[in-house]
Amino acid sequence: MESDANRPSRPSRPYEERLTVPRTWWLIALMGAALAGVTLVPLGTVAALIGATAALVVCAMALSTYGSARIRLAGGTLLAGRARVPLSALGEARPLDGAEAVAWRTHRADARAFMLLRAYVPTAVRVEVVDPDDPTPYLYLSTRHPRRLAAALAAGRESAPEAEGRRTGRMGGPADAAGPSERHDAG
Repeated sequence: MESDANRPSRPSRPYEERLTVPRTWWLIALMGAALAGVTLVPLGTVAALIGATAALVVCAMALSTYGSARIRLAGGTLLAGRARVPLSALGEARPLDGAEAVAWRTHRADARAFMLLRAYVPTAVRVEVVDPDDPTPYLYLSTRHPRRLAAALAAGRESAPEAEGRRTGRMGGPADAAGPSERHDAG
């Protein structure tokens, strides 16, 4: 039997989360599609079935797209929605409970901040951006696991090499030439 000191250290699992929509939203979409079908019954059974199917497909595509936002840590980079930020450009990550999250996405919000916002996720993480060349003061990331994400960011920053360079395309810079309004992935 090997002691813990002799056992090879296993790399910690990188953080990954998909911000899927709640199951109740799928139920509402199903009921909406059924309602569309019932509304079209006077036009015939085929029209009702086609209408219900079309409504269900449209709702499924919308919910899948909206719920496809991901937060990942990979190769010294935070990938959050469309944002790609090297961990070396990030400072402290602070988990936010429900009340704090509401405050930071409403009256305490900074218009220059990048927000991966999902209203159905009550908690979040606020991550300082320490890159002096980036006008983005912080990232607001909706997450169901704020403490885990904050810990993963802290661990990733500690293990990320400082010489990796600042950015390959900072938020709002050449990689996101659309400007500040396009940096927000709010919903």
